[in-house]
Amino acid sequence: MTARQQIHLSDGRELFYFDDAPGKDRSAADLRGLPEVTNVSERRWDSLAGEWVVIAGHRQSRTFLPPADQCPLDPTRDADHLTEIPAHDYDVVVFENRFPSLSTSTPVESSLHGLFHIEPGQGRCEVVCFTSDHSGSFASLPVPRVRTVLDALINRTVELGRLDGVEYVFAFENRGEEIGVTLSHPHGQIYAYPFVPPRMERTRQSLREHHDATGECLQCNLLEAEHGDGVRIVEKGSHFTAYVPFAARWPYEVMIVPHRHVPDLPALDEAELAELAELYPAVLKRFDGLFDGPAPYIAGWQQAPVRFDRDLWHLALQVFSIRRAPGKLKYLAGSESGAAVWINDIAPEKAAAALRGETV
Repeated sequence: MTARQQIHLSDGRELFYFDDAPGKDRSAADLRGLPEVTNVSERRWDSLAGEWVVIAGHRQSRTFLPPADQCPLDPTRDADHLTEIPAHDYDVVVFENRFPSLSTSTPVESSLHGLFHIEPGQGRCEVVCFTSDHSGSFASLPVPRVRTVLDALINRTVELGRLDGVEYVFAFENRGEEIGVTLSHPHGQIYAYPFVPPRMERTRQSLREHHDATGECLQCNLLEAEHGDGVRIVEKGSHFTAYVPFAARWPYEVMIVPHRHVPDLPALDEAELAELAELYPAVLKRFDGLFDGPAPYIAGWQQAPVRFDRDLWHLALQVFSIRRAPGKLKYLAGSESGAAVWINDIAPEKAAAALRGETV
């Protein structure tokens, strides 16, 4: 049973310990004496694209690829290495980001001058450390630890969704310097947005249109179609299926989808969570097997918006790598970055076969 304990860091930020079992003392104090930080975050409306852009200039000073012995996500070992986690060891930790893109305390005020619309960058950004082992990975976690991570994500999804103004909770992991990771310690992040992100908003619209036309769930229908076709399925359990999307954008991309129609992680039952704790890292290991070494990837939970169309949404985890071959990356060039038209070098069917370990 996951145990949760809360403390405050020396600058007032919240930190939560999630332990695999109760009975561990997590009362150690943060001795760094950090000053209170003012995060000047704002969001500006892009009138042409019809979406918000977050401006967070204070993030320029965030920690960037420190030496392993100076990692701020390691546990505090002694007085010479005080980190973000005061305890000398931990299972899973979640804490407010010291350099957040969104904040509940930004001093920015709303303003509207013609087409120039600014709103405060209200929200919250949290860091999720999966293990105290600096050299570990999510894929290498034991199943009980994966379950603890899932319990932490469930707790934070619920709590962040209760904050005033939060419209969407996005939990994700970036792994690998090629992806843009600035800290190599195994960790993820959670963003509580004051709006529904563009990708999720487009998905919501598609789900709504399909439901209005058919009375059915588009994700349920896609899952049924993938089961019927079979060629793009990578893993299949009693409660979840992992498959390469028919129109995959990335060289190697997998959707992990529950068979039951649920809106978010908190809606999963015990049997589903138990299977997910095994299937999720198994999929990540398949990514590592593609290149005989750690694969750079992004894994993001596509959950329902906090306040509307929750009955239409079907939970999914998207995992994708920007590596298309050993030593070769999929760069977002003119067509992708400039026109948002994706060109994939690998057919989804071949990608699925490679992820299954078949010769292609």
